[in-house]
Amino acid sequence: MAADSRPLRILMVLESPFPSYGGGGAESQVRTLGRALRRLGHRVTVLTPLFANGPQRRVERVDGLPVCRLAYPRVSGFGSLVLWTRLLLFLRRRRHRYDALHAHIAHYLAALCCAQGRCLRLPVIVKFTGQWELERGLLVPQPSAATRWFKSLLRRATAYQAISRRIGREAVARGLPGELVVQLPNAVDVERFRAERAPRRADAPLSVVYVGRLQQHKGLDTLLRGWQRAFPQAGAAQLQLIGKGEDEAKLRALADELGIAAQLSFAGHRDDVEQALAGADVAVLPSIIEGLSNSLLEFMASGLPVIASEVSGSEDFIVTRRNGWLFPVGDADALAAALREAQSMPPEALRAFGRQGRADVERRAGLERVVARLLALYRGAAPATIADDVAVVAREH
Repeated sequence: MAADSRPLRILMVLESPFPSYGGGGAESQVRTLGRALRRLGHRVTVLTPLFANGPQRRVERVDGLPVCRLAYPRVSGFGSLVLWTRLLLFLRRRRHRYDALHAHIAHYLAALCCAQGRCLRLPVIVKFTGQWELERGLLVPQPSAATRWFKSLLRRATAYQAISRRIGREAVARGLPGELVVQLPNAVDVERFRAERAPRRADAPLSVVYVGRLQQHKGLDTLLRGWQRAFPQAGAAQLQLIGKGEDEAKLRALADELGIAAQLSFAGHRDDVEQALAGADVAVLPSIIEGLSNSLLEFMASGLPVIASEVSGSEDFIVTRRNGWLFPVGDADALAAALREAQSMPPEALRAFGRQGRADVERRAGLERVVARLLALYRGAAPATIADDVAVVAREH
């Protein structure tokens, strides 16, 4: 029997502003997947609440994707009821316009999509994007009565996309059916990050880059303290921090206090991040908590060895002295040791780490590969049938 290749109509549901100009991971993935699916001839619509801190048009196009935003009163409790009702009405009235629903944050709107999808006989894929959904969302260990009810709706999904092994295991431990939980990572467009870099001279300073928000949970204080221990004197390496955030002033003050300010540059937001990565030798990701960092995937796609904390997602991709280094969360000494080892390596050996990382991420998280598996889920395939090397999370409890 020939494979089903008909164009699909997919509704992607977000419980956060879209587009997000601050670089949100879930929002970035919706944009990446939507553009890729559109290039393949599929139709993708994005549905999100009309947040006060987001774009204010109720209907517009972003990168060619139709975006619909549901307005609701800014009144605690009542506003949520209005939003949920409008979501259900939206899905009911447009039930013939979509072939599948993909909820990108496993919270209230995702649960309602699961309930309505069952009634409309549409596949519903729910994505777990990080620890927030497990620690403060519908899968909290001691849920309220209302949370238990929404969780019961969430259990009606066709499949659950866990972007890391750790998240998949936790979702099963919190009561989701293991046979429906697929460990399917975020996708990265490896072609976008193919820029060639000039070989680093052995006597040149090591160029290290960080890309992400300048926020506490990114562990940047650990990075600066580890940097000072690795390179107390200027000349051996340079660190570029790309991104914005409320902690920038604190980080600048800490760099001054540690005496390393001359070795750092705060580059702010950059739209051409692929070019910035092409000019680096090593990337660093010292996060305290992650789901699966899009920056991590972009670092690897750029052919950069990565020094990463041992958090969800990073631990799935980084293997010490294969494509980078893992260090315990918050351990500035271990981070410093990894930085010193990277700086002391011959340039070609360091580049070999980067080439291995690019091969690893293309095999497991390349855009074409992830989209193919999502399309199978959108068409109603059982999670076990798309597993291949993308593991279905076995029931452990």
